[in-house]
Amino acid sequence: MNRQQALNEAINAAHNAKVYAGKVENAADNGDSQGRVPNLAAAAAAWADVSRSYIAIAATTPEMQTGV
Repeated sequence: MNRQQALNEAINAAHNAKVYAGKVENAADNGDSQGRVPNLAAAAAAWADVSRSYIAIAATTPEMQTGV
């Protein structure tokens, strides 16, 4: 995995975190779905952790070199 791949994975994971955060917001506003809020929030937090992990990988991975 090179830096760009790690950054792409971080972006995808951050997108998933945002999607789940939106689901948390919707569930919190819907009385019938409020019981799902903790699970959805945990999923959003997990995706955010994945994103931060890929950012850390990208920070320590050299950029892909071409023409070498």
